[in-house]
Amino acid sequence: MTNILAGRRHIHFVGVGGIGMSSLARLLHARGFVVSGSDRDPGDQGESLVRLGVGVVAGHAESNVKGADLVVITSAVGVDNPEVSEAQKHGIPVVKRSELLAALMNDVRGIAIAGTHGKTTTTALVGWILAAGGLDPTVLVGGMSPNFGSNTRMGREDLVVGEADEYDGSFLRLHPTIAIITNVEPEHLDYYGTKESVYDAFRQFAHQVGGCLVTCADDAVLQHIVRGARVPRVTYGIERGDIRARDIVERDGRLAFTVELPEGSHTFEMGLAGLHNVRNAVGAVAVALHLEVEVAHIQAALSSFSGVARRCDIKGEAAGVLVVDDYAHHPTEIAAMLQTFRQRFNRPLRLVFQPHTYSRTAAFLDDFAPALEGADALYLLDIYGARESDTYGMTGEGLAQVISRQNPHVAYAGTADRALAMVVSEARDGDMVVTMGAGDVTKLAPRVLAELAKR
Repeated sequence: MTNILAGRRHIHFVGVGGIGMSSLARLLHARGFVVSGSDRDPGDQGESLVRLGVGVVAGHAESNVKGADLVVITSAVGVDNPEVSEAQKHGIPVVKRSELLAALMNDVRGIAIAGTHGKTTTTALVGWILAAGGLDPTVLVGGMSPNFGSNTRMGREDLVVGEADEYDGSFLRLHPTIAIITNVEPEHLDYYGTKESVYDAFRQFAHQVGGCLVTCADDAVLQHIVRGARVPRVTYGIERGDIRARDIVERDGRLAFTVELPEGSHTFEMGLAGLHNVRNAVGAVAVALHLEVEVAHIQAALSSFSGVARRCDIKGEAAGVLVVDDYAHHPTEIAAMLQTFRQRFNRPLRLVFQPHTYSRTAAFLDDFAPALEGADALYLLDIYGARESDTYGMTGEGLAQVISRQNPHVAYAGTADRALAMVVSEARDGDMVVTMGAGDVTKLAPRVLAELAKR
């Protein structure tokens, strides 16, 4: 254990319902700490922690930090939070989630997965493969992994796999032994300001890797950013790279591809769709090979990998309509997923999209229309502000107007209830309905399914 955990017994999480916070809370509980937490809406993650015996309360109050030795907060929690104020008043250390993650990773063999897109799936892939290879890693995933039955795998304390989130520079607290960088695009410009600042942050992160840096060679910008890295590099990809996938075949939602290795070529298969997932898988294979996992174990792990919740998450079918939920929220992700849906399902696609954060909507205002062209019908919700109070002059209706200049199939729904009524009344046998976004639009998918079932 490193400094911020040394001598601590009771750890309190403010915002414990978040996917990243709940993962850390679950891990510390398993390691014998007294863990408590609070959240405005603890949600499913809070409920699952309660079932483990963690004390979780809805809402924030000064009394919630009573007895705590350390308070952990997310970037969305401000100093005006009553629990933060109370902790500071009584000299209880307050740290960000990324500081706790660094405490768990930096003094052991840490494997960090960074990149604008694909972090969560790649983290789960690396963890699942290493577990299959007998390495018994601790894994902290930024999403629910069906393979682990959780967003956390409890394993060895000296081998930790986790996501390296670039938002607000969080990943710069990490000094991993091994890192994957999947790709780099301008993102979180509310914090970074310019794309050059984003690139500089990834460049610094690459310089903090202590053992081996694994990067996607198909991303020319990324390769330029990391060219001065001081540690050995392994590249991977489809078009180029030290480890490349070829002979890619996609059939019935499963992918098969061949990878050329020094000892010969090997075929891998997995139950995911899309070229982006081929890249994610090959990056994970590169790490596994670096750690000398046997190819047979890698093949078995990929074949049994079940993905991550909210990534092409099939919720069910009713009245002949397939309902799918997905986390995509950046224009690049949206375009990739719509293409994947087209290829995999070959159905008319009705998309309920919830823009995520005002700053992202403003930064990529002109990019959403072409990204959303893959939908046959588009129902646009109001913007999910998340941590933001500044609207940047953005509204869901305004975005719909911008998109309508290129896409006549967009309808501004505004609320989830309105979108539900529209899509259920218009969906036809053979269609698919996709709910998409990083906010609470995920709650709409089961409602759509339930209403369709009433027909």
